[in-house]
Amino acid sequence: MLDTREVFHYRQRQVAAITSEIGVYALCDLDEVPIYVGQSIDGIRARVRRHLTSARSDIIANRQIDVWEIAYVWAWPIEASRIKPLESRLFHDYHVKSALMNGSIPMDPGLLDFTIPEPQRVQVMPDPEIATRRDPRYRLPRQIEHIGRLVDHILNVKDSPELRASLVAHFNRLGRYYDRFLEPTPEELASIITDDLVEPEDNGTDAAE
Repeated sequence: MLDTREVFHYRQRQVAAITSEIGVYALCDLDEVPIYVGQSIDGIRARVRRHLTSARSDIIANRQIDVWEIAYVWAWPIEASRIKPLESRLFHDYHVKSALMNGSIPMDPGLLDFTIPEPQRVQVMPDPEIATRRDPRYRLPRQIEHIGRLVDHILNVKDSPELRASLVAHFNRLGRYYDRFLEPTPEELASIITDDLVEPEDNGTDAAE
């Protein structure tokens, strides 16, 4: 893995490129799959920065999201009157594909009476670090640790249906990482294929006549 300071400085530079306009945003994981959809009426950049630095961010404080996983940010600048319906629409579009960590589920707004703009896409983690963290040898134990922190928070700090919903979503992810962990590596596959191609040695004995 890269030095944590390198990752931090890279994030600082990249977050500065996120729009400061109001609107809707999605925090995406190492696979660029949305894990949280939110809104900001104070500016998307400032809101995302608070998430990534754990400063005044409820979803981080409540252990709903592990900042370690956030590698991309999508942003949709949009006028104030359209923020809420867009946030709800995007939530339902993404949640059905991979459970989000929002906890509470907004009402489905149905078809919107406006066109969803193309999002601004910003990568907030260097490519080498993304590749390393996607390795199941790192990702699986990290997910196990985070689930432990979330369970501890639920038992000793705050219990709510929203946090329990996040726990379910994290267990779903744990199953996927576990499956990947058990998959053979390319080297192991090559070894298996080679072993299958090797003919058994002749022991020099003939079958009895």
